[in-house]
Amino acid sequence: MKVLLMSLAFALFSTAVIFAEERLSSKSGPEFVILLHGMARSEGSMRPLEKCLTQSGFSVINTGYPSTTETVEAIAENYLGAMVEHCRKKGAIKIHIVTHSLGGIVVRQYLQTHALPTGSRIVMIAPPNHGSELADKLRSFRIYQWLNGPAGQVLGTGPDSLPNTLKPVKGEIGVIAGNATLNPLFSWLIPGDDDGKVSVRNTRLAEMKDFIVAFSSHSFIMRHAKVMDQAAYFLKNGKFDHAAGKS
Repeated sequence: MKVLLMSLAFALFSTAVIFAEERLSSKSGPEFVILLHGMARSEGSMRPLEKCLTQSGFSVINTGYPSTTETVEAIAENYLGAMVEHCRKKGAIKIHIVTHSLGGIVVRQYLQTHALPTGSRIVMIAPPNHGSELADKLRSFRIYQWLNGPAGQVLGTGPDSLPNTLKPVKGEIGVIAGNATLNPLFSWLIPGDDDGKVSVRNTRLAEMKDFIVAFSSHSFIMRHAKVMDQAAYFLKNGKFDHAAGKS
């Protein structure tokens, strides 16, 4: 009887170990982070963030995209779509995305018809989620059209603008806004606190999970040390470190 009980206990233990190993194996694999730069910028603008996230243990994709020559829809489907597919082929269990400015709108456009793996998180840095007042005032000027291309024409604040017609998206989203400026004239054109390009209130997203404001300008906020640390923290924890923000 004793031998029978010991054999039964061993069998149950072995089954539990195998089940645990299978669960662990199913959850193992790299976590990728795709970086999307802003309008009229390049992947070089995201290099410090790439280094920060790599040091935090993530596999990072920072390849850039033609922000001034393609539509937002084409960028989302052809460029972001290719990056996501690359991560899937590499066996990614989670595909996080960290964006600057226009990159946030590209992600929202992509998620209108696609989905990321369960557990994936998104950090949007200075996104014009409800458009930019500067786009309203400058998009009729040829120099603005030449510099910013077709994407620059759809980032206004009106109800028919692209950011304001996109449907809510699923996922854990953290938004970081800036409230410092290097261009007082642009800030004068934008009501309320702003980063010189986008008002703080227009960065918010109804479905976002967390939100913080950093004392930084739009052009350099993605290279701000505390912003980079907060992006890494959100990807790991699904929230920002608000205690650090008060220090």
